[in-house]
Amino acid sequence: MYDYRNERYGVVFMIDAKSFYASVEAVDHGYDPLQVPLVVLSQGPNVGGGGLVLATSPMAKKMFGLKTNVSRRYDLPEDQRLKIYPPRMNLYIKKNLEINRLFQEFAAPEDIQPYSIDESIVDVTHSWHLFGQSPVEVAQRMQRRVYEATGLYLTIGIGNNPMQAKLALDNYAKRAANMIGIISYETVPNMIWPLNDLEQVWSIGHRTARKLQRLGIRTLYDLAHYNPNRLKELFGVIGEQLYALSWGVDRAIVSQKTAVKEQSIGNSQVLPRDYDNLTDLRIVVREITEQVAARLRFQHKQAQVLSLTISYGYGEGFSKQATFVPTNLSTNLVQAALFLLTDNYQGTVVRNVAVYTSKLIPDKFEQLDIFVAPETQVLAHKLDHTISAIQRQFGFTKLVKASSLLDGGTAIERASLVGGHNGGNAYE
Repeated sequence: MYDYRNERYGVVFMIDAKSFYASVEAVDHGYDPLQVPLVVLSQGPNVGGGGLVLATSPMAKKMFGLKTNVSRRYDLPEDQRLKIYPPRMNLYIKKNLEINRLFQEFAAPEDIQPYSIDESIVDVTHSWHLFGQSPVEVAQRMQRRVYEATGLYLTIGIGNNPMQAKLALDNYAKRAANMIGIISYETVPNMIWPLNDLEQVWSIGHRTARKLQRLGIRTLYDLAHYNPNRLKELFGVIGEQLYALSWGVDRAIVSQKTAVKEQSIGNSQVLPRDYDNLTDLRIVVREITEQVAARLRFQHKQAQVLSLTISYGYGEGFSKQATFVPTNLSTNLVQAALFLLTDNYQGTVVRNVAVYTSKLIPDKFEQLDIFVAPETQVLAHKLDHTISAIQRQFGFTKLVKASSLLDGGTAIERASLVGGHNGGNAYE
């Protein structure tokens, strides 16, 4: 048996706003989120198939068998009871911020960490006793508080650490009548070891699950009783993490934020159609690179490496990088990106473009080029910062290059999207 005596016995909540997008739309249109059959349907340029169902209410799943991020527009029944709404990402972000502010009534801000648009980790180790006789009572009080303020329902996983709380949320809370699940070190054999759908277990994934199955590991019980040294030999540090997972061990502390070892700034896009000629590709690569350059300037960074990744329609592609003197000038970065594109593109259909910069340093100087007059470089620097300032103040679409109006341009349309979907109006 694992010796838990040196492990931290905290009280951690992993909180999920139930069917978040669909629930927000339901409340905003005057419906009960648990009773109305409702879907959020994205029909943006990147979803294909006539539209992708981003979110489904519990009743839509029950009545029509619809699935989030799987069902398409053509899967929706012709039934007047089904409510269909486009996404409003700005509204969802606004609600997420509101919910996380409510969590601050139960824990210090440093003990709250947003995990995704609809999930948050809240460490109540030092505060839960101020709000109830047990962690479950505090979780129920938190559920009521958020429901009264927003009309949204919360599911809550409770554990001695974030990983236990996440497993409790995914595997027990979402099916419990009170929408609360609990895992502790003492209940690992009964609550964690029986889990046998490894692909659905948090942090494992499809490929790792297949590798584990080839070793005869089909449940978390099997994983917990496999030779840990062999796991480390086969998977490296991931093997150690898998073994710790099977025993419910996670030493992460919410208030101790993880530092990023090497920062990168970039952007990627799934193209709205097949791009099969260099002219259109040059336009979209330039647009993405210029946006990356603007982000570098906004964060007062310069980059020394630019990476261009092109994914073909059948899944292959190429990824190349260029190294240069530190810069955040759009002209310099676009020149590097277009060189990589022109030098490596073979005329194949492209569906995804990604541009990332790395080896970042503070933007405290500008390296002069002996082949370019200093005055010209200074003017280019001022021009980029002026364009960025105008776009931040008045909106990106108020100042764009004419080439973005051509068939290959996507920047103007993407400016209204949030996370690849309609941003909508958070206040409409």
